[in-house]
Amino acid sequence: MFKGIEHIGIYACDSAALAQWYQDVLGWRVVYDSRGKPPAFFLATEDGSMIEIIPSPKTSPGSAPALNDPGLRHLAITVNDFDKAYAVLQAKKVNFIEPPKDGANGAKVVFFRDPEGNILHLMYRPVPM
Repeated sequence: MFKGIEHIGIYACDSAALAQWYQDVLGWRVVYDSRGKPPAFFLATEDGSMIEIIPSPKTSPGSAPALNDPGLRHLAITVNDFDKAYAVLQAKKVNFIEPPKDGANGAKVVFFRDPEGNILHLMYRPVPM
């Protein structure tokens, strides 16, 4: 009955700029553009997962949440080659929260922020859960 998560919504102070960042840095593609003033977007990943970027009436983000604050805290992005993906993010000068860490069973992780302070989690697992 409940098949999965179709998308995650992110309210953005500058929806167009944030959508462009996800395209430029992560290579995600716009599958819907409301063409509103300001616009809303759906961006799809290689596997079809999506995020929705929705214009917020606020003009600047509040204080960025800490990694362990209560509530929805990060969006995990899976990759096939952690070292290559990490190098791409470094070259694009993303804002890393902490250095990469090794996880259980050969996993690798690193946390970083998008331009509006949302926390993203680069995740590599040699064997899916």
